[in-house]
Amino acid sequence: MPGRSSLLFLSSSLLLALAASVPLASAQDAPDLFLTPVSNAPFSAVVVVDRSVVRSDGMVGQFKSIREVGRDSRGRIHNERRALVPANSSKTPELIRIHLYDPETRTSAMLHPRKKVFWTTTINHPLSTVPPNMIYSAPPGSSAPQNEFTREEDLGVREFDGVSAHGVRELQTISADNVKDAVITDEYWYSDDLRINLMVKHSDPRTGWVTLTVSQITRAEPDRAFFEIPDNYRQRQGEE
Repeated sequence: MPGRSSLLFLSSSLLLALAASVPLASAQDAPDLFLTPVSNAPFSAVVVVDRSVVRSDGMVGQFKSIREVGRDSRGRIHNERRALVPANSSKTPELIRIHLYDPETRTSAMLHPRKKVFWTTTINHPLSTVPPNMIYSAPPGSSAPQNEFTREEDLGVREFDGVSAHGVRELQTISADNVKDAVITDEYWYSDDLRINLMVKHSDPRTGWVTLTVSQITRAEPDRAFFEIPDNYRQRQGEE
């Protein structure tokens, strides 16, 4: 099981790198939601991203984004990355990147929508079929020993668009120069049915918080074009 310090989706350095405002085309958007490339569990959905950033002057910036995700019956995945926009903006966040993966060929493709280019790589080993850092998935007693600074809470079961998910919260208390006994919180709501996290939360009083929520879940087979590289994209030899 991965170490607790390797958070699923967030690094504090990325949060601190955000400026006072985030332009539509900024690459400093919220991180990816891990999609497991499992077969016979097709779906499509929209991921809603809410994010706050604590700036060096103590002010808090509020941002949002959305992205489309999906998986077909063959286990192929489509995972988007979009820019953050101010929380009160009515503009659609710019599409920055599309990740396609085919577990049958182990081909990973990254698409750059603005330049209409793509590059591909072949993965040497199969991707994991469970999200990283699923802290509650280990058998009882097999996780890292608890101490006075960390604890876990079982949040029970709830539904997201009719899909059941089990929630777990991990809290870690640390000492910081500007915050006394800062409590860092990570929360995961995992669906055994879809084999993905339907909600992920991270909160750190020193840097901010981020929430990714899977919504508008459709269990039908997505259009095959959703997992294919468009004809008007040209291939590049390396990542840009």
